[in-house]
Amino acid sequence: MGAAHPRTVEFSQHFATDLPEMAVPWQAAAPPDPALLVLNEPLAHSLGFELGWLRGPAGIGLLTGTQPPEDATPVAQAYTGHQFGTLNPRLGDGRALLLGEITDAHGTLVDLHLKGSGRTPFARGGDGLAAVGPMLREYLMSEAMHALGVPSTRALAVVATGGFVRRERALPGAVLTRIAHSHVRVGSFQYARLSGNDDLVRRLADHAIARLHPAAADAANPALALFEAVVAGQAEVVAQWMLLGFVHGVMNTDNMTISGETIDYGPCAFMDAFDPATVYSSIDTTGRYAYGNQPLIAEWNLARFAEALLPAIGPDQDAAIEAAQEVLGTYRGRYSTAWTAGMRAKLGLSADVPAETAGELISAILPLLRDHRVDYTGFFRGLADAADTGTDTTTGDTDTADTGPNAGTAAPAVSELLAAAPDFSGWLGTWRGLAPDPALMRRTNPIYIPRNHLVEEALAAAESGDLDPFTRLLGAVTDPHTERPGLERYALPAPEDFGPYRTFCGT
Repeated sequence: MGAAHPRTVEFSQHFATDLPEMAVPWQAAAPPDPALLVLNEPLAHSLGFELGWLRGPAGIGLLTGTQPPEDATPVAQAYTGHQFGTLNPRLGDGRALLLGEITDAHGTLVDLHLKGSGRTPFARGGDGLAAVGPMLREYLMSEAMHALGVPSTRALAVVATGGFVRRERALPGAVLTRIAHSHVRVGSFQYARLSGNDDLVRRLADHAIARLHPAAADAANPALALFEAVVAGQAEVVAQWMLLGFVHGVMNTDNMTISGETIDYGPCAFMDAFDPATVYSSIDTTGRYAYGNQPLIAEWNLARFAEALLPAIGPDQDAAIEAAQEVLGTYRGRYSTAWTAGMRAKLGLSADVPAETAGELISAILPLLRDHRVDYTGFFRGLADAADTGTDTTTGDTDTADTGPNAGTAAPAVSELLAAAPDFSGWLGTWRGLAPDPALMRRTNPIYIPRNHLVEEALAAAESGDLDPFTRLLGAVTDPHTERPGLERYALPAPEDFGPYRTFCGT
């Protein structure tokens, strides 16, 4: 029997009803002694939950999946995936459950999904569990990305199970409750296509259109319009990753959503020193998913999506392939447009600056950052001060001093970051001659991100029962552009003795 819950929150089962071949009804494992660790109160409120109820026994039952509401039918979703380029035909939710869909404050249907809720038929020998550290990492990273304006799944809560999971050592267990516009992935379409059931592919396309891209329904070829919308969305979101220095770490096709949301914050991190070859994932031994490879990997994944979608695009396979290739061919231009616009904003360049001039500035500064291993986030935030104060940051000479509330920053001055770069003075002079807008730069370039050393510090403390470092870091990164007294250490690069840094998938 399901638990009573506030009737303002009603569950629907569109995915399970539309696509029963891809939804296995399942029950979450009962945790031995569940306790709420962290609750996203603003998100809970926007979803219509009463906070007192959600913190109580019935709410904990919902957040662990052990007492689902009567109108919820938990299911494990089936999907396929290319993992590091190798096709695994049967992945699916091995340790996750979709409880159903609910409507948020904007009238938008969103998934309520659990991670770490126990083994399912897709577990492939795994225990189906998750540890406190990786679940708090996903909470922290996804909320930081949301605050930065990047489309992302979001974290509603993390509940400690009271039990332990065995990884390299025994770790305290936890369940994450995740919100997304949809958990349908490229791998979902691959699963449908590999089933040999073309009708299932078409029904999955119809489901994705109705749920995520309704404008495609009015197109002459709705499935092709769906593909075009997904190509556009992925070009935008990957450009945002690159602009922020975010390294996803595991861009398998089962981790690319049709909604355009960033999903699966396992072996992910924000780049410290700028280097396109940066890899943080312990399992990415070849650098397939290195920072600089992410735009091309997204294009490769989209090609796999096109292959899976062909039966829905049309009965003539040759014509469907040609049409899909034409749409896929727009990806690089879309990505380049989004990335270039973002870089112009990072540099504070107005629309009056010619494209050629902006392109030369961008092309010149990135090699300097790479060669001198400059902190990526700190450089762009600190550069706003060079525009704001009129200081030649290579010499310290000041033309006009700005002592207003936006002058100065907790981030290192660019003179410190590029002191050894003889070419930087000329670049800086050219850039300042274009009258860059420091206010635009501060709106664009965060001062606070989940810096890797701070993330590890917070997660280590949380595993020992101290959530204060996590709470303080979360408070910083969920208001990433506003400098605040007392948060100076959150703006600084990692100590020199930190690293090499590696992240793990947590399974």
